[in-house]
Amino acid sequence: MNAGLKTDSAVAENEYDTDYELGQDNVQIMGMDVHNPVFGVSAGLILLFIVGTLLFPAEAKVALTGARGWSIDNFDWLFMIGGNLFVLFCLALIVLPVGKVRLGGAKAKPEYSTMSWFSMLFAAGMGIGLMFWSVAEPVAYYTDWYGTPLNVAPRTAEGADLALGATMYHWGLHPWAIYGVVALSLAFFCYNKGLPMTIRSAFYPLLGEKCWGPIGHVIDILAVLATIFGLATSLGLGAQQASGGLNYLFGIENSLTTQIVVIVCVTAVALMSVARGMDGGVKLLSNINMVIAACLIALVIVVGPTLEVFRSVGGILGSYVENIIPLSNWVGREDGTWFHGWTVFYWAWWVSWSPFVGMFIARVSRGRTVREFLTAVLLVPTLVTALWMGAFGGTAIGQAQAGIGELANGIGDVSLAMFQMFENMPLSMVMSSIAVLLVLVFFITSADSGSLVIDSITSGGKTDAPMIQRLFWASLVGIIAAVLLVGGGSEALTALQAAAITTGLPFTLVLMLMCLSLYKGLKAEVY
Repeated sequence: MNAGLKTDSAVAENEYDTDYELGQDNVQIMGMDVHNPVFGVSAGLILLFIVGTLLFPAEAKVALTGARGWSIDNFDWLFMIGGNLFVLFCLALIVLPVGKVRLGGAKAKPEYSTMSWFSMLFAAGMGIGLMFWSVAEPVAYYTDWYGTPLNVAPRTAEGADLALGATMYHWGLHPWAIYGVVALSLAFFCYNKGLPMTIRSAFYPLLGEKCWGPIGHVIDILAVLATIFGLATSLGLGAQQASGGLNYLFGIENSLTTQIVVIVCVTAVALMSVARGMDGGVKLLSNINMVIAACLIALVIVVGPTLEVFRSVGGILGSYVENIIPLSNWVGREDGTWFHGWTVFYWAWWVSWSPFVGMFIARVSRGRTVREFLTAVLLVPTLVTALWMGAFGGTAIGQAQAGIGELANGIGDVSLAMFQMFENMPLSMVMSSIAVLLVLVFFITSADSGSLVIDSITSGGKTDAPMIQRLFWASLVGIIAAVLLVGGGSEALTALQAAAITTGLPFTLVLMLMCLSLYKGLKAEVY
């Protein structure tokens, strides 16, 4: 193998024999070491999208939401088959002999403590999503805001149980299996086979040297677009949520100016975090995230209906296990509105985020065995999510059932649902303030980790590219979100979100092939 392929980490002895040299297609632009043509084509398509969306925001929204709807309505079977396949594949790897393979070779040691490792993967994976939907989603199902799961009657005891179980279904094994496939593939082929830390490397067993050509370019470009669109969408929508929370709590005007200020502040702190590196940046912020989140959930349990919360956790897990098969079925569904609007939408969203989250998890997982890795990535987050949903979703459903507060009338503004729940609890101002802080820190962590991922892909898989590149991508995410908010408002953000989700369709096929490629690589490693 050409020695130029090696990254800054040591790799196992059984590297692939490839003629590809890391950096051979790179060019120097303004002090940045970027891959050609991935960087140029990605930047051009991003610029084209922004200009088109700003000039024609309504038309862009119609066109892209139409593409998203077409993908979800016509390929629901593909998303569902893919989601189920990824769960079964990951569970199988845990028990098969390949589970003993260690990422980085037999002598590799973990770079991060178990707690820091888990904090980083959870913060990047879905921490911010749980803040946004852990109250709104179960209440929406219970009150029939946009259909009910499996056509259960709304505002009934059965409806309450299934509302929590269906929410858990969307945030449990399936999304983490999607992330796990990408993360394990990249970690294995990078740390054990000496290939670059970029999406195309996962297909070397299937494509051979062709993965360094046009096919690989397309795969990496799709990954860049999905990542930056997803991050910018989340930052823009998060700014609206944070602005709404500040208005709800402190009377600060929920205006475009406030939203832009939030984006600027988040981006500025993210840039400082990027400059501090992995240990002083993402790792530190992720640990802070987990401490703040632990304080918030402890407050909700202590000052809320404590016994009901713990009953809800058991009920959530029971409903999840009982309904996972009917919820995973796509044939003859009678709850079509709910099924397409929630489950298939979520699966497309998780797949579109998988290049970002998967690559970041791979970056911090060297030294773990396949069995340890997948057990932590699948099972631990699922149990933590059950506890979170029991505290927040269970309390919110209880308020709706008892006719307490605004949640009893259903969901109005989704971004305010958590604050509306806190309003009817002791220490509401304290918990709401902690929640706003946690939302902002989660966004900073996502922007920071996202810039690391995009930088790696657009530099041809390098993990030690110049810092200016990470600063460039972290800044660009904030700029895109701010420009679209100013120029197109919610319509532009909706178009951006639709664009990100539409990439979930081709990437579902990419992930299926990735499973085959990964198994071939792991099997060869063992035997």
